[in-house]
Amino acid sequence: MLEDIKKTLWATADKLRANMDAAEYKHIVLGLIFLKYISDTFQLRRNELTQRFANPADEYFMEGAEAGSIAAELEDRDYYREVNAFWVPEGARWEALRANAKQADIGKRIDDALALIEAENPKLKGILDKRYARAQLPDGKLGELVDMISTIGFGDKAQNARDLIGQVYEYFLGQFASAEGKKGGQFYTPASIVKTLVAVLAPHHGQVYDPCCGSGGMFVQSEKFIEAHGGKLGDVSIYGQESNPTTWRLAAMNLAIRGIDFNLGREPDDTFTRNQHPDLRADFVLANPPFNISDWWHGSLEGDPRWVYGTPPAGNANYAWLQHMLYHLKPGGRAGIVLANGSMSSSQNSEGDIRRAMVEADVVECMVALPGQLFFNTQIPACLWFLAKETTARDGGSAGNAGNAGTISGKKNRQGEVLFIDARKLGSMISRSQSELTDEVIERIGNTVAAWRHHDSPNEDSLAPTGGEGRGEGAVLPEYEDIPGFCRSVTLAEIAEHGHVLTPGRYVGAEAVEDDDEAFAEKMQKLTEKLGEQMAKGAELDQLIRQKLGGLGYEF
Repeated sequence: MLEDIKKTLWATADKLRANMDAAEYKHIVLGLIFLKYISDTFQLRRNELTQRFANPADEYFMEGAEAGSIAAELEDRDYYREVNAFWVPEGARWEALRANAKQADIGKRIDDALALIEAENPKLKGILDKRYARAQLPDGKLGELVDMISTIGFGDKAQNARDLIGQVYEYFLGQFASAEGKKGGQFYTPASIVKTLVAVLAPHHGQVYDPCCGSGGMFVQSEKFIEAHGGKLGDVSIYGQESNPTTWRLAAMNLAIRGIDFNLGREPDDTFTRNQHPDLRADFVLANPPFNISDWWHGSLEGDPRWVYGTPPAGNANYAWLQHMLYHLKPGGRAGIVLANGSMSSSQNSEGDIRRAMVEADVVECMVALPGQLFFNTQIPACLWFLAKETTARDGGSAGNAGNAGTISGKKNRQGEVLFIDARKLGSMISRSQSELTDEVIERIGNTVAAWRHHDSPNEDSLAPTGGEGRGEGAVLPEYEDIPGFCRSVTLAEIAEHGHVLTPGRYVGAEAVEDDDEAFAEKMQKLTEKLGEQMAKGAELDQLIRQKLGGLGYEF
């Protein structure tokens, strides 16, 4: 039912954009959805308060209060802030805009409403994109869009409203990313990739950081994971950074819609040269940085303390991202990063030396090779790096002290080993040009990593540590075993023999093939006969081509 609603809404919205470019139009649509949401949740809170003021059994009951005093009480901002509802001034409320949707100045009215809301809610300052008065839509289309978004019913409960609008917003982000093609990947990471990072990292508590957060999908999936495993919305603190101003706004709205508290820095800016969270040491880092950036270097980065394993080459930022994320992990923390496949084997400039140093320091925990065609913006093959920052005596005790006492959080249990997973053949095509990892495949990868981590722990082959992976108390983990063609645990010594190349296909071997009991000699005889037939057919075709060309006066 919800899928049908989302598809219908998208089809209508897409039709209304006429010839407007999707990159511009997405801000128009998503901004209106956000405005509708905060207005509706404000009104829901207002209706709730009205009932409670009149209920003798309620602590908010106003005995003998007249209509005028109740109306004045409803204007008290504190009632709304205590439930994380934004205060919406009267002139900015959705019904006022809907009533004027057919007016020629509806664009200016929306801009004015957004300005009023920003003035009343400091958290939204600089986030709401006031571009409606200059929107290049045909006459009447903006009003029709207001009417269409008015049909999104958010229910009579704030949580229902949050869930529905969050899903609509996320669906529209994905659809716009698809419509924009290459540009879409700059603000949106396909959901199955994000789910895989979350399934492996299990970010169940503490501080979660994404230094190139796009529209905030990593944070949203982290919250979904926590809620699915019995946690609470406030169990994590969100920190992010994004250099693109419009994408930064999309992220802030995406998180605000879901009631997620966040810190995306004072402003959108470059992560390397203007780090918005220099002192942050996070429990979890999840990120999909842009691949192979060649123009990232600035002279001020020479000797930067983040380059623990070597100075990254000026022509490629891949190892700058990896080291930046390691630097921002607290002892016992874990990171999951999407990068181009070349990062696993490149030896250009200093990359090979940095990778060797990282492997020898035992901070690389797991490598996952991904299927092709997962991304909107590139056909470059990609992989997942999972890093673990060890706790040392100097850091102050066990990894459990690094943010959640009593758990083993990010501690790398399989010291001196790296887990390799080859998922290149596990993609499922969802269109002619797009593939994804199914929930079953994601669960298989997540369970494989969890079993590998704890196979040699004191709870070997039994239960996951309570809360240690956020998978629920008493979760049963299967015994880890290498599976040819899929996964293998490899020692650092063996990796060194391969020049510290981290490509999973080099280590996991070939998938086991069932023996068909046919004798080798008989099988070889059949294959040889078939090859002979094919070679003979090829010779016939060569002769036919020569004859045809000869008839046209061409000889060779």
